[in-house]
Amino acid sequence: MTTEARKTVFYRSEMLPPKPPPPATTGVLGWMRKNLFSDWKNTLLTLLGLYIIWFIASTLIQFAVLDAVWEGQDRNACLSQNGAEVGACWAFVKARFNQFMDGFFPTSEEWRYLLVYAVGIVLVVPMLIPPAPYKGLNALLLFGAYPVLAYFLLYGAPSLGLPIVETSKWGGLLLTLVIAVTGIVVSLPLGILFALGRRSELPVIRFLSIVFIEFWRGVPLITVLFVSSVTLPLFLPEGVTIDKVVRPLVGVALFSAAYMAEVVRGGLQAIPKGQYEAAQALGLTYWQMMWLIILPQALKMVIPGIVNTFIGLFKDTSLVSIIGLFDLLGIVQSALADPKWATPVTAPTAYLFLALTYWIFCFGMSRYSIFMEHYLHTGHKR
Repeated sequence: MTTEARKTVFYRSEMLPPKPPPPATTGVLGWMRKNLFSDWKNTLLTLLGLYIIWFIASTLIQFAVLDAVWEGQDRNACLSQNGAEVGACWAFVKARFNQFMDGFFPTSEEWRYLLVYAVGIVLVVPMLIPPAPYKGLNALLLFGAYPVLAYFLLYGAPSLGLPIVETSKWGGLLLTLVIAVTGIVVSLPLGILFALGRRSELPVIRFLSIVFIEFWRGVPLITVLFVSSVTLPLFLPEGVTIDKVVRPLVGVALFSAAYMAEVVRGGLQAIPKGQYEAAQALGLTYWQMMWLIILPQALKMVIPGIVNTFIGLFKDTSLVSIIGLFDLLGIVQSALADPKWATPVTAPTAYLFLALTYWIFCFGMSRYSIFMEHYLHTGHKR
């Protein structure tokens, strides 16, 4: 038999299963090799970055946790003893925690602002969950009934058995949230109206909107607060006064509305002209076109800008401390003047507490913004 005849003929009847990729190109190791150690420059930068992270994290953990003082009645607990290093003086924060939360709110009436917090959370959480039912009723309670309830609970109503608590006693996180939430709730609809006004075909409306936006954007917020708190009362008729907390509330809301207007205007300009023409072809009125067609698309596109403005507004509330209001920053700074807790580590601990508090709120808003972008399929990447 010849060699050719002895050869076996093999026909493949099915495809072989694919083999897994090399471990070095997939998973965590593959990602690290591609993004962190792809060449000597990236490797050097990665190692340098890891060293910086380790140095900062280890120092912070050593100060805030390992060497921290958690219990104590006065400064003696946070002073170095026998040459030993002392870390964060959390005993100071613990002793002043209630004051940091509500300022000088009477202790016997603390249940009132706690009830405001609880009702607010109950109403806000379903509003932030897109699939939650009864959105209309929820919005009516949150933006209609809740502000009235919060006002009477915080300020008081003698006819209802609630003693008056002057706004001068409000402070801490309570005052910060009052200013921030009021500014956020008021600035968004105002910003939308002024953005539409700036694009209006009516010259008077467009001119007034431009003047409002450019005026407030051209003035520093600190000036707005000084004018609202110090200068404005000089122009009021004799006997007419405006509450000390209401003045910065109005100033912050108007200031933020001007920036919000430009964010929304950017979204309106990004909508193709065909969307406007299609809405007009359907016979929709101007407000129907804006409410049903244009604004839903525009607002969805500028979610990052809107939330960025909200975060900036929340942090800018700390400026009210310069006009004598004891917000979270102001109340902490006033507590640092107490000689009972005067130590080298008291101030760093207090400012670390402030940083963590502001970061928690701002980070929460940022993550919710990312969630809404993914939920609405805006096409933005993390």
